[in-house]
Amino acid sequence: MTENTTTLAARLRADEVIVTAWSGLAPAILCELLGRAGYPAITLDMQHGQHDIASVREGLASTALGGAHRVARIPVGENATASRLLDLGAEAVIAPMINSADDARAFVDAIKYPPVGARSWGPHRGAMLMGRPPMDYLRCANDETLGFAMIETPEAFEVLDEILQVPGLDAVFVGPADLSLTLSNGAELDPENDATRKAAAEIATRTRAAGKIAGKFCTSVEDVAWATEAGFRFLAYGVDMLLFTEAASDLLTSIGTHTKA
Repeated sequence: MTENTTTLAARLRADEVIVTAWSGLAPAILCELLGRAGYPAITLDMQHGQHDIASVREGLASTALGGAHRVARIPVGENATASRLLDLGAEAVIAPMINSADDARAFVDAIKYPPVGARSWGPHRGAMLMGRPPMDYLRCANDETLGFAMIETPEAFEVLDEILQVPGLDAVFVGPADLSLTLSNGAELDPENDATRKAAAEIATRTRAAGKIAGKFCTSVEDVAWATEAGFRFLAYGVDMLLFTEAASDLLTSIGTHTKA
């Protein structure tokens, strides 16, 4: 189990590399088990995963029990859900398809308290999981909770500098599958092709130059190494459904020769 002695925000701002598991399956105990296995962070996916608000509520608590940092991704455009996830205890929220500075500002409004944003008050479970009294949480929340804007289209790439200048936006997160799909106008889905890698590397460079955190979804061990070298510090690698099926398949293969008559 990973013991958290400091916040996810502080670790990433100190240039530490954090690898997050990707949770698409709803049973909360899976988040705890991934944390106990050693993942320093778990990301619960409401965009493409099977999570709803109830499973995220339980999953965030189980993630804390497993000793990992708590992250969640909202569906496209659901900024109200972003606020709820922070109230339920998420330390960071990832927002997909942020394609303009206006998109980024609307996201920031939902996740930051005044004067930075317009988040409304009610983080009682979030304060509990952060181990802070409510008023201490209020004083620290804007610094200690993170908003990641996903950059995954040519439109977002074109205005990246404007997005990075939005006050209160902490980080960006590259979605390489959609980036490859949109860069090729639907002709190719290859998260590790040259065009996608080139765009991702530039996103990391410009994000770090703006003093913000760069994150990326990774599709292989080699991609994790490449992303780290490129400057990404929040790396998603290991989808729960694939981890489970691959482990089961490997186990059955390993015993296959011993079970044949």
